[in-house]
Amino acid sequence: MRERFTSEMKEAMKAGDKRKLGTVRLIQAALKDKDIEARGAGKGQATEDEILALLQKMIKQRQESITMYEQGGRPELAQQEKEEADVIATFLPKQMDDAEVKAAIEAAIAETGAASMKDMGKVVGILRGKYAGRMDFAKASGLVKDLLPKG
Repeated sequence: MRERFTSEMKEAMKAGDKRKLGTVRLIQAALKDKDIEARGAGKGQATEDEILALLQKMIKQRQESITMYEQGGRPELAQQEKEEADVIATFLPKQMDDAEVKAAIEAAIAETGAASMKDMGKVVGILRGKYAGRMDFAKASGLVKDLLPKG
């Protein structure tokens, strides 16, 4: 994935695509920070799953900014954030649709034997391990709550 960031940056430079170039540089800077943080904790470079989680976090930040800019009457800034989010999304694997997410949650509940809300952490942990980068965990958490037996 790191090589893809570098090659996409080179392509953006050649094509003169300033938005894509700037966004890929932002991704690489965030990744460098993540690697430095991991080294401080005695780990190696960020794993693929950690990179995917980082990209999802960056998209979520931009979605929050879009909402704030739209409410603040700044459509040009909202558009810039949307373009950045679109570029970041190109690095993520295909996102799961609602039916796939529901099926994955039901399988995780069965796998963990989750019987109540107390087991929600186990279910979400399994989902994060298997579907990092492909599932919106904010939405999935709500669905896990709905699907777990009340008790």
